[in-house]
Amino acid sequence: MLEDKVREIFADMVVLKDPQRSEYFSNLSIPSYMRDWLVMKFSDDNGTIDYESVGRYIKRYIPSREDFEQYKFQMVNGDTVQFLARVRVSVDVKTGKTVFELPDFGGSRGGAGGVVAYDVAEKWQNTLLRESENWGIVTLCWMMDGTPSKPKGLITMIGYKPFCPYDIDLEFYRDARSQFSIHEWIDVIIEAIDYNPDGYLDENGEVSERKKLYFLRRLLPFVEKRVNLIELAPKGTGKSYVFEKISKRGWLISGGTVSRASLIYDNAKKTGGLLTRFDFVGFDEVQSITFEQPGQIQQALKHYMEYGEIKGFDASLSSGAGVIVLGNIDADRFDTNKNMVANISEVFGESATLDRFHGFIPGWEIPRMTTGMIAKGWAINTEYFAEVMHTLRDDLTYSAVVDAMIDFPSNADKRHMTAIKRLCTAFLKLLFPHVQTPNDIDRQEFIDYCLNPAIEMRSAIYKQLCIIDAKEYDVPSKRIPEIVCK
Repeated sequence: MLEDKVREIFADMVVLKDPQRSEYFSNLSIPSYMRDWLVMKFSDDNGTIDYESVGRYIKRYIPSREDFEQYKFQMVNGDTVQFLARVRVSVDVKTGKTVFELPDFGGSRGGAGGVVAYDVAEKWQNTLLRESENWGIVTLCWMMDGTPSKPKGLITMIGYKPFCPYDIDLEFYRDARSQFSIHEWIDVIIEAIDYNPDGYLDENGEVSERKKLYFLRRLLPFVEKRVNLIELAPKGTGKSYVFEKISKRGWLISGGTVSRASLIYDNAKKTGGLLTRFDFVGFDEVQSITFEQPGQIQQALKHYMEYGEIKGFDASLSSGAGVIVLGNIDADRFDTNKNMVANISEVFGESATLDRFHGFIPGWEIPRMTTGMIAKGWAINTEYFAEVMHTLRDDLTYSAVVDAMIDFPSNADKRHMTAIKRLCTAFLKLLFPHVQTPNDIDRQEFIDYCLNPAIEMRSAIYKQLCIIDAKEYDVPSKRIPEIVCK
């Protein structure tokens, strides 16, 4: 059985997944990446979980936003508090202090911030200061600061332990992948992100690898930097879950109002927005999202999606975040030969912006979520798999393999080629992570699972461009080039 093979090869990185267990954690608003860590922490070798211990741990270490006022009360009255939180740390060059904020509790503006003790900052600087955000168990207390004439109370982080229970060894992961066929590996990935591969049925009730592969396209921004995607789908296909719950490295905006400061760059605070802090930023049910000054945001996004630069009035930052647009679509528009983007948003629907999206996911090809699609059995731990995908983003080996394996005309449209090569690289990382040279992969498998899907995804974007702006795009020089595998 595949389940036994996964358990044998990945050993300590597997967890027993169960639909009832998933519902238990979902009711507690615990995301998958944290759920699997808790399951491993409080389960025996047979996968039996101690729910009482889990409940005590969550109550003690995973507070809700409403608990923070009580924490503040305890701190100002002399107590020390400790809990698991998402942390942002930066160095304030004006004061020379290392400062932190806890965004899930309101951040600095909501009183959830302070200074990091020097010994903590020094010990964990490679963790806390290398990335824009981290998860960890923080130990906080309240201390007096300032001068005798102007005393000031501050929350101080006097302890930190990173929430990173796994050492990501890509060589181990590559070797493990090499022991599976491509068909097995597709199922391994699907189970790792909480789905049951046997639930992907075609119109005849047969398990469909084609539908599985449509689903896995959602993971491309997890493994490759600056992959920009549009997915339009009916409700209930699970797109929000994938982008919100399986990795702490992404951010999904669901409704509300988006400002340029929050998304791109805050000129007043001189800090980057969401695009500088995550591997991808998604816009869920984009029709319901309002944009402040949409023209400004559109211009800034076009520049970012083209060059990877975040620009403020007096600063420029680089980022690798992908931009993901998710929208619901009626059944009469399930056709890439029709205008599917007419109602997604004025920010994204204009042709010059649409051209900067690399690929399109036809979400209607992905089955609606049912109870039979929830993973059951031994599978790779979601948190571990999410961290592997994050680590793969920095590996340039795969893009070199893609460059060596494809050939295209010298006058090919640059945006088409950028999109296809980036998508192709992402497919290679996701499905064939053990490949380090062109000789490591079967040529036909590369065509079937990497090159052709990348071309198909970009072609769907191009069809939309020709529909909404035919005069500009439906011309020979802008067509998808003929790409061949060497």
